[in-house]
Amino acid sequence: MYLHSWINGGFLLALGFLFFIFCITCWWRDVVVESTYEGQHTEDVQNGIKFGMVLFIVSEVMFFFGFFWGFFYLSVSPTIWIGSVWPPIGLVTPSPWHIPFLNTVILIFSGISLTWAHYALLVTKRLESLNAVLVTIFAGIFFIGFQAYEYLYADFFISTGAYGSTFFLTTGFHGFHVFVGLTFIVICFIRQIKYHFTDEHHVGFESASWYWHFVDVVWIGLFLSIYWWGGGI
Repeated sequence: MYLHSWINGGFLLALGFLFFIFCITCWWRDVVVESTYEGQHTEDVQNGIKFGMVLFIVSEVMFFFGFFWGFFYLSVSPTIWIGSVWPPIGLVTPSPWHIPFLNTVILIFSGISLTWAHYALLVTKRLESLNAVLVTIFAGIFFIGFQAYEYLYADFFISTGAYGSTFFLTTGFHGFHVFVGLTFIVICFIRQIKYHFTDEHHVGFESASWYWHFVDVVWIGLFLSIYWWGGGI
């Protein structure tokens, strides 16, 4: 309704979003209470949660596979409708060696710091683990900031033909996943401060780590395909 400019469509969209946030917040709160304070997360329950997280990440892989498929479908053999050349003539594509390369370094570094935090947790070095998680959080904030800067000063828009739509949809959804992963890690950081995790029981931390590494791998694919190979540089 909002996209079709219906009356109060924006209000209904915001209301639905708030209800959605409320529901998932209550749900995850209950999961934390059941695992941390009630001791209901036995080994079998933990394995089930891990398996569910793996399936969720696989579904996310399929999600991005569709975007990559669309990009390569357009770029490998561009049709006459888009000028028979990729990227389209006259379109100034972003240089892969400026902000995109910097963001690649930042995400790889954040993956290393989060792995460091995980291993520090396993060997009960709590302060070291907290510091490493904090480094990861700042790296994620820097990544989102640089991507927002790139969007603001881009020479094209999402409405700029096939290139603009594929570029902004793919990188934009990845940026949203970085935000979700960053929120995941911030919550883990707060829980770690409150002593919710031990060296043997930290499924939430492991799940956040897996998700963040997935985001890293997707970005490397984006950098190599859309920015470097597909950018005509």
